[in-house]
Amino acid sequence: MSVTTESGADRARFTAAVLGPDTAPVPTPLGTRVARGVVVGVTSYMLCLATERGEERFLFERITTFWRGGEVGPEDLRVGDDAVVRCSHDGRLVAERVWAQIARAAGVIVSRQGEAVEIDPGHGKPRRNVVLPYRTSGRISVRHPRLEPGYVFDAVGVWRDGEIWAARPATTQPPYPLRSTPRRPPVRTHTDTLNGIATWYDPSWGRATHLDPRALATGAAYPVLDRDSHAAGCDARTSCVPLPQLSVGARMTLRNDCTREAGVLEVLGCAAADSWLCDLCPTCGGQGAGRVASLTLASFVALGGRPEEGCFNATVTVASGEG
Repeated sequence: MSVTTESGADRARFTAAVLGPDTAPVPTPLGTRVARGVVVGVTSYMLCLATERGEERFLFERITTFWRGGEVGPEDLRVGDDAVVRCSHDGRLVAERVWAQIARAAGVIVSRQGEAVEIDPGHGKPRRNVVLPYRTSGRISVRHPRLEPGYVFDAVGVWRDGEIWAARPATTQPPYPLRSTPRRPPVRTHTDTLNGIATWYDPSWGRATHLDPRALATGAAYPVLDRDSHAAGCDARTSCVPLPQLSVGARMTLRNDCTREAGVLEVLGCAAADSWLCDLCPTCGGQGAGRVASLTLASFVALGGRPEEGCFNATVTVASGEG
């Protein structure tokens, strides 16, 4: 799901030269709002992370909240945890919310054995084992009643010993296996503004996040790539949102309709799995069905998203000439 900065920059320069500067907006940097790294120390009032900048400290306030498979306290964070911090608007020194060991398992069920399922995320990515612990299995089964091969699965959980332990469903499972998805007739659109659901993925898979530059990568994967960008394994279906085709390196403006925060994101790669679903996002009463983009975890958090919820309702604007 990656693309070199040089190729994206080259495309932007070419687009701006041919169609005008408004067609190639500059991607929004994370700035100081999001930090990510490995926990090296934690107290009741401060978190210490090893990050790409070195060792950083973040203070807790009364309103600071923590998530590690569920709402927890700072005492539940552990040395060695991967942690994502959304900093306060007042500055990078204060943590507004901290997520530890967060992971997402989205794809098609390949097999099931006892309390575990094997998931194929598509796009050539490795399969993942997902454990369904007893304390959360009831919650998962309400929205994913068919834990059988061929059915779509999407849940948020935590990394544990190289596996994802599911904590909560990220969507409602379709009532049919993927191969039996009803055919959706293609919908033509001439609008540059689209409404739907923004989801997230972790390009670093929670590993060595203080060293891997992908851990804080900004941008989004997109469900409908053009032929030149359509890599092998990008299993696109007809999306229930009338999305224009875009190329890797194209740019879009995406707004979180719940928080009104917005940014310019570059298309990094394939998110065809998002076209497998035609779901709703329950946050802030969204009405639009269907997924319009899968943001990197860092971009999702920077735009006000809560990764444990799996999604937020979004408005996407594509510059004329990009589609």
